[in-house]
Amino acid sequence: MNSNKTNKLPTEKIQKTLSNQGLGSRRELETWISAGRIRVNGQIAKLGDRISLEDRVEVDGRRIYFEAQKDMLPRVLLYYKPEGEVCSRSDPEKRRTVFESLPRVGLGRWIMVGRLDLNTSGLLLFTTDGGLANFLMHPSHEVEREYAVRILGGLTPAQISMLKQGVMLEDGLAKFLSLEEQAGEGANRWYHVVLKEGRNREIRRMFDALGLQVSRLIRVRYGPFTLPASLSRGRRMEFSVEEVKDFLKQLGYKAKR
Repeated sequence: MNSNKTNKLPTEKIQKTLSNQGLGSRRELETWISAGRIRVNGQIAKLGDRISLEDRVEVDGRRIYFEAQKDMLPRVLLYYKPEGEVCSRSDPEKRRTVFESLPRVGLGRWIMVGRLDLNTSGLLLFTTDGGLANFLMHPSHEVEREYAVRILGGLTPAQISMLKQGVMLEDGLAKFLSLEEQAGEGANRWYHVVLKEGRNREIRRMFDALGLQVSRLIRVRYGPFTLPASLSRGRRMEFSVEEVKDFLKQLGYKAKR
């Protein structure tokens, strides 16, 4: 971005800076840039432009102020998603979305970390820091996801071995890092499984490949974040500043200042 002034602060790509301020994902912001919705120092931004926190940035004519968040930690919120809610900001079928249960944020917005399909319940993370959201979702960081899975009948030793060694799906090999049997309910059996990726309907497809149908699927952990037993479905819990500091340290992530 050509500017009439010299930036004294480090620069980075527009979409990264605005994502770190909680304005959306980098992909969303790239779309906004291509559509001409973002101006920097009065000029329409282009993909590849770089900015610093000294630049004047406007989105749809609204000034974005960076100074208010430079010394703040990101907000992190945990939500217990019920079955039947949609993981999007709006739904053409007018179904309830997970964002309807979140508190308002003054500057920026909540960014969802990963997704859960319509019939899956459990832990959903939200943060105001786009960089943190990208960090948690990026495959290179291999952040663990743990799920409670209920199926009809039990798994045989051979099936357990296959699920841990790898099942070939249409989008590649998929396997569990661990698979442990839990208590059962009549003919139903519960298992806890752990994996390090979040492909679409991956767990259901893995069991389906073995001729087994998943009747309940609940995400109980995402990285260091565990679903509290005291949290009811449809309820949320925001972490304290000290808890956020602790989580960021565990993750090895440094929030933008």
